[in-house]
Amino acid sequence: MLSPSLEDYLEEIYRFSVNRDIVRVTDISQKLNVKLPSVTKALGKLRAGGYITYQKYGMIGLTEKGRQTGGYLVERNTLLQEFLKTICAECDVAAEAEAMEHYLSKSTIVSLHRLTIFMKEQPVIYKHFLDYVQETKKKDRER
Repeated sequence: MLSPSLEDYLEEIYRFSVNRDIVRVTDISQKLNVKLPSVTKALGKLRAGGYITYQKYGMIGLTEKGRQTGGYLVERNTLLQEFLKTICAECDVAAEAEAMEHYLSKSTIVSLHRLTIFMKEQPVIYKHFLDYVQETKKKDRER
């Protein structure tokens, strides 16, 4: 099982690999705002876990395990951002999803996904929810 920090590294490697032929240590360092030695250390752990291929000063590649896990991590983050938007959370959605994603069980993630889909498939019910949100915001401002 990956630590939250290693999940972040793998998620970003996956994101880079979708759009680029080459993923470099400096790309990850800049994106995650960490120093190069920290990236190198994390890459060693990801390689040892069978998620990536990497040689010092070389390119970073994903193994099949890394592609599957990285894809899941990106999907999980996207789902949480979508959920937060669906419930009209007034926050930095990306940062909030990032904070949540490492601490929710797969079962909870699946339940949030079901609720998000349900709201999309039930526009009348979702409209009632949106009306309720607006109503409660108005009451909160009046207090």
